[in-house]
Amino acid sequence: MQSGYYSSAAGMVTQFNRLDTIANNLANVNTVGFKEDNLVVGDFMRLYKESRDELPNQNQTKEAAQFLNRAMNKAPQIVDAYTDHSVGNMQKSSNPLDVALSKEGLFFLVKTPEGLRLTRDGTFTKNDEGKLITKSGYEVLPSDYFITNQPIMFNQEDSIIEIDKNGQIFTDIPNSVNLTPGSKLFIVQPDNVALLKKEGNGLYRYDDMGEFENFDQSGAVMQGFVEKSNVNAVKMMTQMIETNRLVGMYQKAMDTQMNDMNRDAIEKLAKKA
Repeated sequence: MQSGYYSSAAGMVTQFNRLDTIANNLANVNTVGFKEDNLVVGDFMRLYKESRDELPNQNQTKEAAQFLNRAMNKAPQIVDAYTDHSVGNMQKSSNPLDVALSKEGLFFLVKTPEGLRLTRDGTFTKNDEGKLITKSGYEVLPSDYFITNQPIMFNQEDSIIEIDKNGQIFTDIPNSVNLTPGSKLFIVQPDNVALLKKEGNGLYRYDDMGEFENFDQSGAVMQGFVEKSNVNAVKMMTQMIETNRLVGMYQKAMDTQMNDMNRDAIEKLAKKA
């Protein structure tokens, strides 16, 4: 009887975790460059069967029986989490320093107080010193940063700024309509996006940041556009309704299990009395 109660409790905890993830996705439905997070739900028995041959304990032994808690073998639980890195919708803006990446798996390299980070949020601007920065104040880095250790800078006289599809920045020559090439955006393509860790403010951390090389011919830079979140609000609302219903079902199951246990306990005590 207790096994049903514990399984229901485990299922409810799993759905609470799903609710947290769904709520975070919905809260960032309008966040530029945000990528949807998802959870994978499984059960212990399936995981045990998949990994049984790799376990140190042989099957049908006392040690294996201690390892496998059959009272919990059907309890749903979070077995994995992942981020959907598909490209969001592109929205045109009036800011020439707004830049979007039209291909999946590409990121801008920025410098934060905690070190180098990656981001898809290309809503850039210039600070009072002429540095190209993100809306959070982080320096946007050029393709030759690991050689020069210098940020992207603009002069006060630069009235025209154009960025081509590979991230090359052009500015106008004073008193002329001609453009001259300047810095180039550092575009990063990690080998495995699954290793990226979200840190908030649209930033991602990668353990080996110093190994990145500039993706010179990305062909993905779109000036005057921002990439919206790839969260599907309708899908998230549907999942939230489904998850709330599951929480209610697990709650009823727990109440039933507890009522049965209390009734059995009272009946046994009454018989002994």
